[in-house]
Amino acid sequence: MAQRLAGYLSVDESAKRIRHYRYAEERMMRVMGGWIALTPELPAKLLLGRQVWDCAQHADLWGKRLPELRSRAQVSEPANDLFVRFMDLLESPEEFGQTAERLVGIYRVLKPHLLAVYEHHLAHANAVYEPPTRRILQRTIEDERRHIAAGRAILTHRLQRAGAHRRADAWQGRLEALLVEAGGVTGEGIAHLAAPEISADPDGVTGGLVELEKPVGRWPLPPDLEAAVEAHARNVERRDLAAAGEDLSPDIRAAGTELYRSLLARGPDRHEVVGVAKLGAHRLIKLRLDGPDGAVILASRWAQREGHWRVAEVEVVRIEGSNPP
Repeated sequence: MAQRLAGYLSVDESAKRIRHYRYAEERMMRVMGGWIALTPELPAKLLLGRQVWDCAQHADLWGKRLPELRSRAQVSEPANDLFVRFMDLLESPEEFGQTAERLVGIYRVLKPHLLAVYEHHLAHANAVYEPPTRRILQRTIEDERRHIAAGRAILTHRLQRAGAHRRADAWQGRLEALLVEAGGVTGEGIAHLAAPEISADPDGVTGGLVELEKPVGRWPLPPDLEAAVEAHARNVERRDLAAAGEDLSPDIRAAGTELYRSLLARGPDRHEVVGVAKLGAHRLIKLRLDGPDGAVILASRWAQREGHWRVAEVEVVRIEGSNPP
């Protein structure tokens, strides 16, 4: 059978499609670059830093292809206003504790969608008529598969905390609904696209990119203080304010009890010591309390009073997920 000497799209349609691709890649590059300073977790920060360069390369490759299709070079064009709104929503998680939402938007929604679109385009692009476009698609597909595998490995690590999966799924649902409404990156709908299959991260993919955090083990605390902190956290989780108040020094008991009362609405059901420091005879302890709507980080100063460890000072230093999606 003779090879059909026609492209998947006309020249004008190809240029328009590539402008849409370039908009997504360029916007994603800017979003990921902006998130680097907002992301405290080192593995996620390094992941974004490494991959933002590839996104820039993709945008550049698409931009350079445009003059060959009788269009101005390096021009980006969104398919419609709804896709711009989708990108605005994807970019919106900028709070300290929203790393999971940022990773969900990129590695569960946008990059898998782009991969599906690119693979569909490659499958229909004519090997004789459109080799330059096919080469770019092959490069971007290879990169996107690698990016998604690494990003999902780190995201899985981030979602180990209580309530994290629920928040991540809710955020993913919001993004996907708007993406469908926009018709995807091309504006032409996404129902015809096969969901890309991404294998589990093979050995060396994430390891060669960035190493995940490893547990630090038990924090160095005197056994009696460790037991006191554990009992205190359990009292808070059980909503036993009377017992929790007994763990506080008398001079802060009233204020401290009110502080804990305000936290109970968040329904803490899990705790973790996330930081310890020694200051003379005192111990500074950071305690993370997780609940359905996120987490609260408490900083407390413990001192021995009459042979017992008591909380001499306590304050909220950070709230994560106070307005869950």
